[in-house]
Amino acid sequence: MEFPTYYMTALQAAVKASEAILEIYQNEVVAVQKEDGSPVTVADITSSKIIAEMLSATGIPLIGEEEEIAPYEERQYWKENWCVDPLDGTRMFLRRNDEFAVNIAHIIEGKSVFGIIASPVQKRVLLGGPSTGVFVTTFDNINDSEKWQAISSRDRLKNPVTVTCSRSYTHGSGFKYMQQLERQFGELVYIYKGSALKFFDLTEGRAEVYPRFAPTMEWDIAAGQAILEALGGTVVTVKDNQPLRYNKESLFNPHFIAKTKALLKA
Repeated sequence: MEFPTYYMTALQAAVKASEAILEIYQNEVVAVQKEDGSPVTVADITSSKIIAEMLSATGIPLIGEEEEIAPYEERQYWKENWCVDPLDGTRMFLRRNDEFAVNIAHIIEGKSVFGIIASPVQKRVLLGGPSTGVFVTTFDNINDSEKWQAISSRDRLKNPVTVTCSRSYTHGSGFKYMQQLERQFGELVYIYKGSALKFFDLTEGRAEVYPRFAPTMEWDIAAGQAILEALGGTVVTVKDNQPLRYNKESLFNPHFIAKTKALLKA
């Protein structure tokens, strides 16, 4: 299909930033600790600058992890915005386990409507939303949509049910939920993985559920939510079972559970 120009710009920005990250990844990288205790590297900053510069041409305001964020008094009047994580999985980047990504989402009135998740190491991109459909492509083919692989929703639940989750995941506050899943579906299989790459597992049929009972930020999940919802899945809060919202006063996400269509129908 013919994608809007601004989505093609975002796709090109994600790939260009990924290529810059991968070049930096070939060498030893030292992290600096931010005020919130999380690490930041030259790869985060370089990627952020590339994406912010390219997306500025769209005229759509941006919320990004490494960018100065406008106060909520201003943001609350935005009709739309980009939500960007220039290097999702900085800790994985520093561990050199290849499990990091570039995330770009388009938000309209608090709802994520389009997402891009790029894997610098795999040189693959997962992209889409309810209005466009969902596709996977390689960096080499981003400008030739005829070569993109369309992904369709999966209605049949595979056995055993597979959970994709953070490498730092422990049952913790999610213990009751995992017990509930086991009672319903039997013994579970786990895929431990860093960053938004977990959404590749959900969309490509390797996993059915991604529970998160630990802090995340809007830019960690927004792109994946648009993609998963386009395939009939959901990303909903643990507290009230409502879809995650974006451009909130607090940019922290509530605890959530991402489910595929197959799991929802089971």
